Amino acid sequence: MSVGIRHDDLRRRNRAMVITAVRRAGRPSRTEIAATTGLSHSTISAISSDLIGEGILAEGKPSEAGALKRGRPQVGLGLNPEAAAVMTVVLSLNFLSVAVIDYAGQVISEEQRRLDTLTMSREALIGECTAIVRRRLEDPDIDVRSVARIALAIQGITDTEARAMLWSPITPQTDIAFADILEAEFGIPATMENDCNMMAVALRWRDPERYRDDFIAILLSHGIGMGLVLKGELFTGTHSSGGEFGHMIHRPGGALCRCGRRGCVEAYAGNYAIWRNARQLSEDTEPVADVSDAQMRALAATARERDGPEREAYRKAGEALGYGLGSLFALIDPAPVAMVGVSAAAFDLIEPALREAIAQTAGGQHSKSISFDTEPNELPLIREGCAMRALTFVDQEIFAPGVQTKAGLAAKKNVA
Repeated sequence: MSVGIRHDDLRRRNRAMVITAVRRAGRPSRTEIAATTGLSHSTISAISSDLIGEGILAEGKPSEAGALKRGRPQVGLGLNPEAAAVMTVVLSLNFLSVAVIDYAGQVISEEQRRLDTLTMSREALIGECTAIVRRRLEDPDIDVRSVARIALAIQGITDTEARAMLWSPITPQTDIAFADILEAEFGIPATMENDCNMMAVALRWRDPERYRDDFIAILLSHGIGMGLVLKGELFTGTHSSGGEFGHMIHRPGGALCRCGRRGCVEAYAGNYAIWRNARQLSEDTEPVADVSDAQMRALAATARERDGPEREAYRKAGEALGYGLGSLFALIDPAPVAMVGVSAAAFDLIEPALREAIAQTAGGQHSKSISFDTEPNELPLIREGCAMRALTFVDQEIFAPGVQTKAGLAAKKNVA
């Protein structure tokens, strides 16, 4: 028995495919959209006409190259930046960042603040997050009615419903339902995301050829985290965001981790752990609260200059990461890996021991073919992942025919 697709569902799906194709390509022609989506030219023409009329897409000017060719010049279609906006909030160790991003994906307003997240009370932490959102919404240059989604990312564990922070190493506070708090305060739909998951989302949008079905994003910063994509889907646990790679055990009863346990991968590969080993401090030494990026860059420079405790600290980091990845690859097979964060800039010091450790595991059978990319700054990736998560939600709201959302109303207002 065959199951038919309802006309409304088909229309919704086709509109989604067109919007996604435009978002990925930037300003493709109708012919290029047809080639990407597999939809007929007549269907593309009808859908694009509707979306232009609704203020969701906008036509660009014909290119000079196209004008020189015979026939009708190809006109590019782009997302109308005024159709909607989203807000991203990134909360990390002693740092809070917010950005307002238009429908075309461009940052139109941002703010950053230094905080002492490790000592702040629950009320103060929540207050800082709501205050920074409020200041952006009160910006006279921003149309508040166009802000259709807020995505907040944090280092740590979030719940599977993307509503709450369950635990984070950046604060002693636990179980804060940030999404519910922001929605109640501002009346705008919100989600609470794991920062490494958002890095993975951003990588997939940036380079869908490399980061497509199976890949891993590893955060090499003060903490060690992981975003994992399997069979094209972002991996999350049954109760939480999952992917706590940094807190897999490397050596039972080993070095003290800032999570309070011992022997975690992070207790050897996190910035504070590399710093502790480079200073030849005891593994029982309490982790340093914060090591600056400048300090880590100086440490890496010293490790490159001479063979000493600094270089050995990076070797230990590579070993811990390698055994952890090798164990993971024994389960899922090797996949492309992106190393992200300030210590990714020192990957040349980490990689030899990492590859050697992987080769000693069951997952290291193809260790030589495993490829690594590096990105030394995690904030742009986390922000971009949050933005794409939020914009995808807006896309789904807008392309639902007949659904009146804030974004849809804003789009209609712009073409009125």
